Amino acid sequence: MRAIFIDRLTINDPDGAPLGQTGSSRLVYLAAPVTNADGENVQLVIGGLTDALEDAPGPFGVYLPATTHQMERSSTSYGGSVEDSQDWVFEAATGERLEMHITYERGVGNRRAPRELKFYSAAKPDFYQISQQEQVLEVLRNVTMNPPDRVKTFSFTGGGGSYAALFDGTERVLSWDNISWLNRSVLLP
Repeated sequence: MRAIFIDRLTINDPDGAPLGQTGSSRLVYLAAPVTNADGENVQLVIGGLTDALEDAPGPFGVYLPATTHQMERSSTSYGGSVEDSQDWVFEAATGERLEMHITYERGVGNRRAPRELKFYSAAKPDFYQISQQEQVLEVLRNVTMNPPDRVKTFSFTGGGGSYAALFDGTERVLSWDNISWLNRSVLLP
């Protein structure tokens, strides 16, 4: 399962105008890599917390409005390197909570060729979105590969409400990734 923390700096409609009340938002969603009936590798969106009330329950029917939503981010430059810190706390009125704190040394990300991904809904299994996206990805730490380890401090907790069954405190993190830039178009089939 993946916990994906997103600071959506700008959300635009097809004409480029800001979308929603503020044109930006913060959210965290939970997704699992799965294989669909056609044998394609896809993502199954199983939950999420958002600071934008209009985003809940969202297109996948699984986002909850966060009554607590905090995100702090800072960067410090010293001796030629840059260290970033991020602190995220989201909690719903029903007790679901996702919290992440990380400090890492910024490196150089790799720009990936544009690609298409499918995101399915756990609540509505026949519903999916096609995401056409290009991004700059920096792998900060990964236990299955051997990139330079840039993570200085890290903690993650999840649980409460409907998430209690997903998190028991024995979770093992496999990869810490930073997507510093993402351009995405969402399409319906």
